[in-house]
Amino acid sequence: MFLKSLIESEQENYDAKADNSVAKKSDTRKTRLTLEQINKLRRLNDLKITEYNKTVAQVKKQYAAPKEEAAPSF
Repeated sequence: MFLKSLIESEQENYDAKADNSVAKKSDTRKTRLTLEQINKLRRLNDLKITEYNKTVAQVKKQYAAPKEEAAPSF
């Protein structure tokens, strides 16, 4: 399940047109990130955090203790 979600999210977030970072052996310097790239990384990180919080909320709801009202009385 997790592997499938990772693959699907990679395909949604990857833009082949924007990938112009072909490295050569002679490239020894670090590439500098542009503000656009930094903002994109920040947005992706925010998206990842919100998805994680949704997952945690679902798990808490799923494994929460049953309510006393729902238990049958004898």
